[in-house]
Amino acid sequence: MILHIETSTDVCSVALSNQEKILFKKVDYQGMNHAALLNGFIQEALEATQSDKKALKAVSVSSGPGSYTGLRIGVSTAKGLCYGLDIPLIAVSTLEILAMPVIKQVGNERQTLLCPMIDARRMEVYDAFYQADGNMYRPVSADIITADSYKDILAGHSVYFFGNGAEKCKKVLTSPHAHFIDGIVPLAENMAELAWKKYRDNDFEDVAYFEPFYLKEFQATIPKKVI
Repeated sequence: MILHIETSTDVCSVALSNQEKILFKKVDYQGMNHAALLNGFIQEALEATQSDKKALKAVSVSSGPGSYTGLRIGVSTAKGLCYGLDIPLIAVSTLEILAMPVIKQVGNERQTLLCPMIDARRMEVYDAFYQADGNMYRPVSADIITADSYKDILAGHSVYFFGNGAEKCKKVLTSPHAHFIDGIVPLAENMAELAWKKYRDNDFEDVAYFEPFYLKEFQATIPKKVI
């Protein structure tokens, strides 16, 4: 049993899985209500573990990039649960979480890349590129979007852009190889497969010292660039 917490954007969600199988999920799309809703969602999920008579083995939490307020609420809650229950903490990249449903939607298409994007205001985004099988093609980067952005990548690949940073790119990226998928948000239910793999690999975080990738931290540590 793994509990999943996703609060990196204005969507708040919680899920519970047994290995990769989702047993419980709950989502709120109404804005930044995380502080008011998260504990109630978790309580419902923990009640599901009691009915299944299996102990919670870990908590996974979205690690960003994302909203400072949202991530702070999610991570502090996850840390408290891990400390109180003496179970490990698993961190999952928000961009990987965004990519999971698109990987299943697109399939293993050759020469296809997936680009989840997190909005960083103005024409700035945080993104990464993944191959259609989920392997990383280009790591997380902070980019300023212009008409020439991703020109070399788009020359040789079809790219699906999605996430709350992709909307601003639609009128700018005019390559016929640029495709946009609407309505993709990071959800806790899409963390199960990623978290289960990390659990099997004993890939855990230090509960005392773990910090997520807040957007303002990325601003300080990753140089902005036009690519």
